[in-house]
Amino acid sequence: NAQSDCSTFYPFTTGSTFQMTSYDAKEKASAIVDYVVSQVSQHEGKEIATVSSIVKDGDGKSITEITFEVSCNGDLISMDFKSMANPQILEQYKDMDVKMSGSNLEFPNNLTVGQSLPEATLQIQIGMGGIKMNVDTTIQNRKVEGTENITTPAGSFDCFVITYDTAVKVAGINQTTQSKQWLAKGVGMVKQENFDKKGKVSSSSVLTKFSK
Repeated sequence: NAQSDCSTFYPFTTGSTFQMTSYDAKEKASAIVDYVVSQVSQHEGKEIATVSSIVKDGDGKSITEITFEVSCNGDLISMDFKSMANPQILEQYKDMDVKMSGSNLEFPNNLTVGQSLPEATLQIQIGMGGIKMNVDTTIQNRKVEGTENITTPAGSFDCFVITYDTAVKVAGINQTTQSKQWLAKGVGMVKQENFDKKGKVSSSSVLTKFSK
């Protein structure tokens, strides 16, 4: 179960666990996601970590379970598009038929300040009594803005700070929001903040537990 040398930022260690807790604008817990690296394998020159996650509401009641993959080729980490699904959306439509597709979220192992990162997409199709609704999300304008030390309930971490825009289209209505993400070596994301049009934090996610 030794840590793989392939990935700089994401724990490729079987049995690693981490928990992200999401909060609304009033800092009330809105969702809790528990992750575990259930398997690490090799395929076509890549190392692949299979991650199982349980999504719960703010009160700890289970909403859904999602399994996704994170792959590494030594230079690049690629996270399955399903990992980008918003827990609040999954809670809102938990009793409906939900299908997901998209393009993966990528992080180079050698992040540097000022670097631009590729965009990623997520399409969610929701079936409601014969009616289908699409939620199309594009994560764009990703840039490494700097470095910062962040303290969360899981510990203190030296992080790269990444900013990006999230463009969402639902039923023909477009909305774009700005976000900031803190990424630590050997851990992955330890914090994220999403901002409204006035620049105030509208929601956030924090690493509340981590072990490997």
